[in-house]
Amino acid sequence: MTTTSPTPAALADTGGLVLAPPTSHVPLRVLCVDDNQDAADSLGALLRLVGFDARVCHDAATALTVAAAFSPEACVLDITMPGMDGCELAALMRARDAGLYLVAVTALGDEEAVARTEVAGFDLHFVKPVAPQQLIDALFAFEQRARWSDD
Repeated sequence: MTTTSPTPAALADTGGLVLAPPTSHVPLRVLCVDDNQDAADSLGALLRLVGFDARVCHDAATALTVAAAFSPEACVLDITMPGMDGCELAALMRARDAGLYLVAVTALGDEEAVARTEVAGFDLHFVKPVAPQQLIDALFAFEQRARWSDD
């Protein structure tokens, strides 16, 4: 599992997003789950803007229902959510689909939080605020590996 540290806002790259080259393939299906509705909705809009098929949920129970019909290939999950947290959700989703790409995007960056996300089966752990380009690059890289590594 990879862990990344946030870039201080004052040092963040202020350039535009770098998009993957256009292709004729079916977009990567990404499920975004965060109880902060603004954060989840904004992330979903950004991911759709760059070419992913993104769905947004604001709680884990809804995410499980949506995932059953949507069949995401990747999930971007907040960890600290009421009810079922992101680690519990990730473990359930990983049990359903071993190939699912799981990305934690959370305010928690201490060793204990990173260890919890690793045990839950996350592939990456980003600490908020994550630079949008970092997250997009991680999803594009996964898509590249998952879809074209056998070509």
